[in-house]
Amino acid sequence: MVITELLERNARLYGGEVSLVEINPSEERDRAVTWREAQLIESAQPNAPYRREMTWADFDRRANRFANLLLSRGVQRETKVGILMMNCLEWLPIYFGILKAGCIAVPMNFRYSSDEIKYCLELADVEVLVFGPEFVSRMDVIAGDLPSVRMMFFVGTDGPSYTEDCMRLMSFCSSSAPPVALAETDYAAIYFSSGTTGFPKAILHNHRALFSSCETEQHHHGQTREDVFLCIPPLYHTGAKMHWFGSLLSGSKAVLLRGVKPEWILRAITEERCTIVWLLVPWCQDLLDAIEAGKVDLNNYLLDQWRLMHIGAQPVPPSLIHRWMKIFPHHQYDTNYGLSESIGPGCVHLGVENIHKVGAIGKAGYQWEAKIVDENGCEVREGDIGELTVRGPGVMLCYYKNPEATAEILKDGWLYTGDMARMDEDGFIYLVDRKKDVVISGGENLYPVQIEDFLRKFDKIKDVAVIGLPDPRLGEIAAAIIELKEVLTCTEEEINEFCKELPRYKRPRKVIFDKVPRNPTGKIEKPVLRQKYCHGRLVEAQISN
Repeated sequence: MVITELLERNARLYGGEVSLVEINPSEERDRAVTWREAQLIESAQPNAPYRREMTWADFDRRANRFANLLLSRGVQRETKVGILMMNCLEWLPIYFGILKAGCIAVPMNFRYSSDEIKYCLELADVEVLVFGPEFVSRMDVIAGDLPSVRMMFFVGTDGPSYTEDCMRLMSFCSSSAPPVALAETDYAAIYFSSGTTGFPKAILHNHRALFSSCETEQHHHGQTREDVFLCIPPLYHTGAKMHWFGSLLSGSKAVLLRGVKPEWILRAITEERCTIVWLLVPWCQDLLDAIEAGKVDLNNYLLDQWRLMHIGAQPVPPSLIHRWMKIFPHHQYDTNYGLSESIGPGCVHLGVENIHKVGAIGKAGYQWEAKIVDENGCEVREGDIGELTVRGPGVMLCYYKNPEATAEILKDGWLYTGDMARMDEDGFIYLVDRKKDVVISGGENLYPVQIEDFLRKFDKIKDVAVIGLPDPRLGEIAAAIIELKEVLTCTEEEINEFCKELPRYKRPRKVIFDKVPRNPTGKIEKPVLRQKYCHGRLVEAQISN
């Protein structure tokens, strides 16, 4: 089965029920109404910006219209169609329309600069681009220099002269399913790697991978028709969309929240009766900080129906989850590990029944295998550190147009993740660090994630990143970039005193107070920090040598 068939099934069985809701809390500030009243206004004003909703039947019809628009323009099978949009109600119907037309969907990071947009469009051979109003200024810069792009559709009003009005054109197209037969082996989507280790790579997946993620997600979190999923992360990323795939499989409602303020999250959960929420580490931290500081009063919200909070996309500090469980002891908790190369989260997951193993990323997920290997590809002994490898139905086909990079990461069907890990006596896997982030200081391997987890226990620290700085004697030293909680002050001496509980060789030799940058999926942008802090040190080390 391919996932477009799931959409058609839901439209047939649950056509009149709500599939997606979009909430824009920032639009409420100019309205003299309450949150609840805003929902009532929406029923009378379908185009009100604050809250919009769409039924399963509307979802399928819109996807069909976009597919038929593409076909009416002579678009062929496997044509790459880029999506450059913020999360909105139009995003997923356009994505499914691309698939229904037999084309390849190419979601784009909304943080890309003009140059990065151009680079990715050319890398993926994108011929058709759909973009929203937030990207006009960036597209203006490159619109005349995109030789592969032959059509540009604009989702919004008053689009640039070089675009066509997507919604208006769709209104003239048939809402019936296009006459395109799809198979599991057909190419479906190209996703881009996060670029945390350099320029993004284009990751090619087929329909089988997409459908497998539906099954894996639903098996892990048990979505039913009664569940409501709150989706906050960007839909261009495999994490958010593939978690939503569990809702697609169960035919249940999802809410797209455009904003991450703690009070917005809690109000959305309350008003939409959300039962499952996927958070990134920074949002989880902000929510806990707001509650503990008294800025948010949980008595003002209705949260009894909220059954599951899960986190993924980056290592999760155990201390954060212990804080969470003190405030929300009735919640199920799960952590999900994955990569865009493994079609998102789920190739390894903790499992809601394993809260006693907080700190681990878990075991191989549903339909997946996992093992930890040495540099020769041989499994390491229990407790030893090696590279995590996974195998399953969601492994990428290749890095598009990059056979050398593909050969480095795919070996005998196993995906080499680049993450260093260890396995305990019960078979649970613990991330140690990214292979490329390991700091080698005086011949000792230092794993930044271990140091970061320790430092986060200090009550003044909001976030922390550990990187290696060049050193003429030791090769590298560990430096801790520390972001403090609001209105708190701290000295380097306090940090050093706290770190005395660490073995001497693991203690940071440099402490820097600064903001810790994270990308839209919550991963620490260590290349940004290295660029900022390593250059001068590298010059010093070279002079010393």
